[in-house]
Amino acid sequence: MIKLIITDLDGTFLNRQGSFDQALFHKTKVLMDEKKVAFAPCTGKQCERVEALFGEHAKDFWILGDSATRIKKNSQFVYESLIKNELGLALIEKLGEVSKKQTIIACTKEGAFVHEHVSESEMRFVTGSYAHVTKVSNFQDIHDDFVKITVHDPEANCVQTKEKLKEFFEQVYIVASEDTWIDISNIGVHKGTTVKQLQNMLSVTEEETMVFGDGRNDLELMAAAQYSFAVRNATQEVKDAAHFITLSNEESGVMHTIQKILSLQTSS
Repeated sequence: MIKLIITDLDGTFLNRQGSFDQALFHKTKVLMDEKKVAFAPCTGKQCERVEALFGEHAKDFWILGDSATRIKKNSQFVYESLIKNELGLALIEKLGEVSKKQTIIACTKEGAFVHEHVSESEMRFVTGSYAHVTKVSNFQDIHDDFVKITVHDPEANCVQTKEKLKEFFEQVYIVASEDTWIDISNIGVHKGTTVKQLQNMLSVTEEETMVFGDGRNDLELMAAAQYSFAVRNATQEVKDAAHFITLSNEESGVMHTIQKILSLQTSS
């Protein structure tokens, strides 16, 4: 019996416009509520951005946000794992040496920080995932620990950039989720480990969990559930790791799959 449903957002639940079928979601949420199934977006997006995306419904969700480094429920953070300030600043300095053309997004508990010279076009990518964004003249002026550090590279060199960060591999978790995105979190912290945290909180097993994903940062997510689904537009790596393949994000594959499976399930 499914008790917990977890989905990635960009490229999985959300369409290419970054939105979703509101009417279909309303029906899906009613069904999840009826079956007493918990719903959890698991995403690189800032938790506050997820709350804005789902509106009044968000208070009912477990939000695994900021690249799954934090869990938020009903406006309260119930779990987080941070990168120490000194280590984060060293990473940012190294990223600056690797390329001047990429956008570094440094996230603390207070919000996301970008360099003051970031272009208007790049800011659109930033604000698509982060609700609270501050421009700074020097990242070294940040004194708080980091929730995560993200890179957007319009030239799509993130796989190569990751390899240039080898000196940090034993200190932080680094994934090139796409060729244009890198996510960096505390060592040993990724979607799989944070899902395990949530499963423990809810006393839910892998056999009672359903997950959906599309990108390289969803590989550990696929391993966290018996009912693991890759959307049709997912990378081949994720399709190989998933137990099932469903419709694409453009076809609302996540919601249609939830409805089909839960409609066969007896309410607990």
